[in-house]
Amino acid sequence: MQKRIPIQLPSLLAAGLLALSICTMGVAEAVFPLSPQEQKEEKTPQLRRGPSPQKLSAHSQVLLADEVRHQLLMLPYYGVFDWLQGEVLPDGRVVLRGEAVKPTTKSDSEARVKKIEGVRTVDNRIEVLPLSSNDDKLRIAVYRAIFSYDSPLFTQYAIQAVPPIHIVVKNGRVTLKGIVAREMDGQLAYTAARSVPGIFEVTNELQMEESPSKEKPKKY
Repeated sequence: MQKRIPIQLPSLLAAGLLALSICTMGVAEAVFPLSPQEQKEEKTPQLRRGPSPQKLSAHSQVLLADEVRHQLLMLPYYGVFDWLQGEVLPDGRVVLRGEAVKPTTKSDSEARVKKIEGVRTVDNRIEVLPLSSNDDKLRIAVYRAIFSYDSPLFTQYAIQAVPPIHIVVKNGRVTLKGIVAREMDGQLAYTAARSVPGIFEVTNELQMEESPSKEKPKKY
């Protein structure tokens, strides 16, 4: 069974800048004289299968996942209203998922990850959220409700460049994603989001740091 290394953004712990070098082994071919029949067959175009790519070790997958996480966090337009995640496969493929407000966030994510040494291909499944003035209003309203000045969440989360609590809004439905330090913080964020008028549904997918919940997301 292939081992997959998941990537979630962001975490309260700063991701280190790690580089990964991949060594490949050359393949030598022996050359022998060809018979007349073989020479005739040699002129016929044939599809030859190259050597299979080497699989990454578990340690190399972890290092690669850390570098992918770092590059995604450094995206200039990645913000609180986006959510990016992915996984590193043993063959060096990286699958990107999540939601982004700007199309450039999706394209820039793929471009950055492709440049990482050790990444062979990128499967970009990031969804670009539809344009909606109503969703834009809800994003601002939910942000202000969660990170109001009199909320304990403001001093702990809002002052960060990219707050670990992300607000994904699509067609009037809100999903809270990310990492919180305490279960109570997740409950406070959910309660604040639920208080905003005009929202059809709130899904709470917030997880506690270092203790990810295995329960199914709750819809309210």
